[in-house]
Amino acid sequence: MTPVRVLAVASEVYPVVKTGGLADVAGALPIALKAHGVEMRTLMPGYPDVMRQLSDADEIRRWPDYFGGPGRLLAGSHDGLDLFVLDVPHLYARPGNPYVTQEGIDWPDNGVRFAALSRVAADIGHGLIPAFVPDIVHAHDWQAGLAPAYLHYDNRPRPGTVMTIHNIAYQGKFARELIGAIGLPWDAFNVNGLEYFGGISFLKAGLQFADRITTVSPTYAQEIQTDEGGMGFGGLLRARASVLSGILNGIDVSVWNPQTDPHIAYRFDAGDITFRAANKAVLQQQFNLDSSDEAPLLGVISRLSWQKGLDLLLDAIPTILGEGMQLALLGSGDRDLQDRYQAAARANPGRIGVVIGYDEILAHLLQAGSDALLVPSRFEPCGLTQLCALRYGAVPIVARVGGLEDTIVDIGEADRSGRDATGFKFGPVTADAFARTLRKANLIFHDKVTWRRLQLSGLSTDVSWRNRAGDYAALYRGLMAARYTA
Repeated sequence: MTPVRVLAVASEVYPVVKTGGLADVAGALPIALKAHGVEMRTLMPGYPDVMRQLSDADEIRRWPDYFGGPGRLLAGSHDGLDLFVLDVPHLYARPGNPYVTQEGIDWPDNGVRFAALSRVAADIGHGLIPAFVPDIVHAHDWQAGLAPAYLHYDNRPRPGTVMTIHNIAYQGKFARELIGAIGLPWDAFNVNGLEYFGGISFLKAGLQFADRITTVSPTYAQEIQTDEGGMGFGGLLRARASVLSGILNGIDVSVWNPQTDPHIAYRFDAGDITFRAANKAVLQQQFNLDSSDEAPLLGVISRLSWQKGLDLLLDAIPTILGEGMQLALLGSGDRDLQDRYQAAARANPGRIGVVIGYDEILAHLLQAGSDALLVPSRFEPCGLTQLCALRYGAVPIVARVGGLEDTIVDIGEADRSGRDATGFKFGPVTADAFARTLRKANLIFHDKVTWRRLQLSGLSTDVSWRNRAGDYAALYRGLMAARYTA
């Protein structure tokens, strides 16, 4: 097996810093790749939380002026991850999350902040660190999208490049004047470069210049080639279809493991899931719901947004109440949706429970105690909560989009697919279709034998990174072979 060196570039990496699923992938993939002969090191920004956790990192490069102020490149490790950290305090030493102020507004210099990350990624690709010269530079999402562009415009021998789209809705759009400030040539501003509706897009840079493009599920790879699903990039992705592929995400099955999970009230496994009922009772108590094993408990762990279909769930509340179901929701996001869910909880005590925010312990308990896990997204590149649900025996009820389509086998499709059913899928993504599927799920819930079969099928599904990491390793080796013979 040919060894491969890969530099991953990501704006967040779990468990160092996380705002969403990108961090989970960036944190789990390097560890899973070790079994496939891939040495991956990850470059990330030196946010305050990162610097606190890597206080003993080694300085390997220093600049007196890096994009407007002093900067350092550090090397360290954390929880099995080998990391390079770009410590540039004037760009990254700020309160708030990695992308927005404490008021939720994008940092006005985000273009410079993430151009700096991509620039050093390209320099590492060119050999800045002699002890680690990568065969591949793997850029994640728009924040790393300039790395393939810098490597292209440097016009020097370079490593292969891979661009992964985690969510095409986030495109890194900035004014054209930024080009000069970030050290790219002005001829990059054209339709075959960074130009995007009169401005520039960091995501487009990666899609235009990477040797290979991946996204996080096969169905999403097809959806983003359409004019609607591509959100402005459908034509470009159709033109590059020969180098575009979808590789499903996995989850860290050591973190999400009902046998060992320290966050749930009672541990269990596929051999005996009777303790799920005890977790359900604790979950009902946590959300101030009536104590009942016969009422199906629907769980939601989600950002509250239009994309996630959380307005459709509000429309389905009469169905949930009419069917005798309960709802426990954990999430935050759109202020109007937050207010409406809190109002629904106040109007229906004992039936609807809502916690606004995110709580890791509560998220694990929701997976372990919910009878079903709802993901009614209008589009979903892959989705991770439904994979966790399978792992914990919570039956997923999901929309027929993206990775939800690829990871759940509908109860009506099992015989045709040859695979055991693991949940329910609905389409089109409308309130009526969702309500019909909830009624169907309620009917099946009271057929204890069939419901138990759905749970056990989910528990036996491989949702780990093992096979997915092998697909990335094959992609890297295929790219290296193609470049070698070109």
